[in-house]
Amino acid sequence: MRQASPSSAHRVELVEVGPRDGLQNEATLLSTADKVELIQRLINAGSRRIEIASFVNPARVPQMADAEAVVAAIPKQSGLCRIGLVLNRKGLDRAIAAGCDEVGLVAVASNTFGIKNQGMDIEQSIASCRELVPVAKAAGLSVQITLSVSFGCPYEGEVAAEHVFDLARQLAELQPRELALADTIGVAVPSQVQHLFERIHAFAPALTLRGHFHNTRNTALANILAAHDAGVRVFDSSIGGIGGCPFAPKASGNVSTEDVVYALERSGIQTGLSLSSLIEASQWLQGKLNHPLPSAVARAGAFP
Repeated sequence: MRQASPSSAHRVELVEVGPRDGLQNEATLLSTADKVELIQRLINAGSRRIEIASFVNPARVPQMADAEAVVAAIPKQSGLCRIGLVLNRKGLDRAIAAGCDEVGLVAVASNTFGIKNQGMDIEQSIASCRELVPVAKAAGLSVQITLSVSFGCPYEGEVAAEHVFDLARQLAELQPRELALADTIGVAVPSQVQHLFERIHAFAPALTLRGHFHNTRNTALANILAAHDAGVRVFDSSIGGIGGCPFAPKASGNVSTEDVVYALERSGIQTGLSLSSLIEASQWLQGKLNHPLPSAVARAGAFP
């Protein structure tokens, strides 16, 4: 097990993905004003890196059709990183023009999923990252990459660890801010998580790794703790536990931000987020979406 340095052992960074990865799978289309209020509530709760929009085809993901308007309504400010997801050069150009601070790129570990999700197979997604990273950096944006279905694919089943390692080596060469391993459909278990993260750190020690876990099979919190034991200090989470992928059958929401904050803070690991404010934001969002949200802590409350 890799040991973290004393300065980082008791603090993690949570990247809030609810306004993008969360809302993209919701049947209810929130207004731009409601999205902006949600983001502001998250900022007030202490969130400083927030995935606020995706610059994709609105015909395929109508929930993100107002990406530019959302970014414009959240002014640039010191200490706040407004992240936009992009899948190709057209999306990157839109994100740059909109004024995003950071872009998230996506590579895939499964050909079938990649073609259904973004119209690219594995090699094409890696080539796209190679094209987009230098363009984004030249425009002054921070760049992170997520490797989708790193732990299992809804169409092809198991994804071999050696395959993930090979893709991670290729992506590490691009020197992104982070590389996230994504459990897109929520099939990972802690032993698998720890093995993958430790092995990648061993051959790319300078690469910052991030965990992206869905709670489809109720393993996300355990996987976060396993990844933390492996030295990971950055995780994605979604307010209320909303989310999923429109192109991954049966994939339910991301791990809930308030559930993660509760588990980590009670374990002595700081997040810098206000749990009470997150619970209020989750309850507000539930009223806007008109259905119960997956978050356990939003229902049960904090303790003590």
